[in-house]
Amino acid sequence: MDAAELKELEKEVKKLKRIASEWAGQLHDLVEDRLPAGYAEIPGVAQSTYDACRAWAEANAKLNSMQPS
Repeated sequence: MDAAELKELEKEVKKLKRIASEWAGQLHDLVEDRLPAGYAEIPGVAQSTYDACRAWAEANAKLNSMQPS
């Protein structure tokens, strides 16, 4: 992987972290503001949060494996 590809992967990891943080914020807002009435939203928001965090973790692991020690 050349320097440009590594830079692009770093950018992608930052983007995925931001997206995961946004989903985590939505989950937090659901818990703080809309429960118990909004209980039906829990599965969808939780799954989206999990998926976003997993995407970040996979990209971050790839980035970490590509960087020199």
